[in-house]
Amino acid sequence: MNSNRAEYAAELRRAHGCNCCQAVAVALADETKLPEELIKQIASGFGGGMGTTEATCGALVGAGIIAGLKDEGVATLKDTRQILKEFQKLSGAVICKELKGIETGKVLCACEDCVKNAVHAYETVMAQKQ
Repeated sequence: MNSNRAEYAAELRRAHGCNCCQAVAVALADETKLPEELIKQIASGFGGGMGTTEATCGALVGAGIIAGLKDEGVATLKDTRQILKEFQKLSGAVICKELKGIETGKVLCACEDCVKNAVHAYETVMAQKQ
């Protein structure tokens, strides 16, 4: 597991204007043949639980985007299912508002940790494929 990419994702989220999805996708961009700026644009609409906190965590979506780009759509559903399971194990949930504790007042995982966990989940699942 390359913790440098997880830290880079957290830095992108914290100080470089990336939403959670963009931060993860850009941090993992080396897994694809596409330029980081294009990946950042592709991921722009998926931050904040699809902008509503009601949907899947953007960090997790970013990992799924990269999985699809890396394997060109072959086995992507299986990979993203495994990434989701690993992310849930690390973070405690997969829905943005649950992670943020919007209804419960109990934060399960801060955004910075979600982007790190998404990178770790991606790396764990992809390492198992090799």
